[in-house]
Amino acid sequence: MSDRAAQREGRRFATRVSLLFAAIFAIAGTQMPYLPVWLGWVGLSAREIAVIAAAPMLVRVAVTPAIAFAADHAGDHRRFLIVLAWAGLAAAVALTQSASFWPILVLTLLFALATATVVPLTETVAMSGVTASGLDYGRMRLWGSLGFVAASFCGGWVVDRLGPPAAVWLLVGGAALTVLAAHGLARPTGRLKAATTQPRINLAVAVGLLRSRVFLTFLLAVGAVQAGHAMFYTFGTLHWTAQGLSNGWSGALWAIGVAVEIGLMAFSGAVVRRIGAVELILLGAAASVVRWLAMGFDPPLLLLVPLQVLHGITFGAAHIGAFYFMSQAVPVQHSGTAQALYASITAGVALGGAMLLAGQLYGAHGGRTYWAMAAIAAVGLGASLALLREWRRTVGHPQSRGSGGCTIAPS
Repeated sequence: MSDRAAQREGRRFATRVSLLFAAIFAIAGTQMPYLPVWLGWVGLSAREIAVIAAAPMLVRVAVTPAIAFAADHAGDHRRFLIVLAWAGLAAAVALTQSASFWPILVLTLLFALATATVVPLTETVAMSGVTASGLDYGRMRLWGSLGFVAASFCGGWVVDRLGPPAAVWLLVGGAALTVLAAHGLARPTGRLKAATTQPRINLAVAVGLLRSRVFLTFLLAVGAVQAGHAMFYTFGTLHWTAQGLSNGWSGALWAIGVAVEIGLMAFSGAVVRRIGAVELILLGAAASVVRWLAMGFDPPLLLLVPLQVLHGITFGAAHIGAFYFMSQAVPVQHSGTAQALYASITAGVALGGAMLLAGQLYGAHGGRTYWAMAAIAAVGLGASLALLREWRRTVGHPQSRGSGGCTIAPS
């Protein structure tokens, strides 16, 4: 394949991955802010809502790596993405006909497992594209953030005008778009063929990564930073509504945070080169402590806007730092395993456990639950500082030089 043809192939591949990111995060843009609104409308308690929000996060600890392993073993990520997308759509349609705790729990569990597992598989495809053809990860991933913004902003408008029952139908629409985008992820050729076909996951490699002090410190740091968002993801919109904000304003506030994240994604490569991957994780941790401490005081709308701007740092900077840290620290042949572990620990164990904690605290303490999130973020801040020290020591060691930047090499 000529260089010009390879560039065209790379652009087509990046466009289709971007569309898949946009579709799957459009689901998150309605599920996070508005599914709790629908759950409250059907009569579920705060504790039941927290269980429904947290259960998928915990179950995916086992399910997501298992599906990723199966996809890599089969050598066909695209086929698995299509099957998962259809499964998510079927669960969403069934959810529209449910009105009690147990059916809703089962269906939201199936829906979340299907759609959430699409994310790390898509991240793995994107990471392979970055490695194989020098594609810009941030410029693909930012379309996910744009999809989130569009869905959260438009979702608030729809829910305000049609009422809480419309929220679940927004999930159906997002799931349908994900099906179309998954089918549109055509099989690439040449250097990019590996992005959807090359086996990655290896259980021995996973064990080796989990024996690495640097990698474990990394998981603790990013896991705690992302877990700090649990109260916001589970009860953020409900709490704003209790304070008198409309769903439209709630959607706008969600959109503001993700808009900053988009700007960061658009220049992620330059930002990482200037600041550093681990330093971005540290920045996200520090911003998280400040954000959640302030949110615990139930600030007015005027202060909520700048606090939402911090979302671009508390989530965006930490996530970009994590992605580039793995690309620098883990050999490319182990990147799929690292990505699956990252998704399972941060969005599974850490975030799921923090959501259960938020559910226990919110009924009694309301917005002060954010202070518990600040404490979790403080753990991430300490781990980030430890990671920075360890990272600088490791990359400065003579044996780590000349290895292409990879310092964690599981046996």
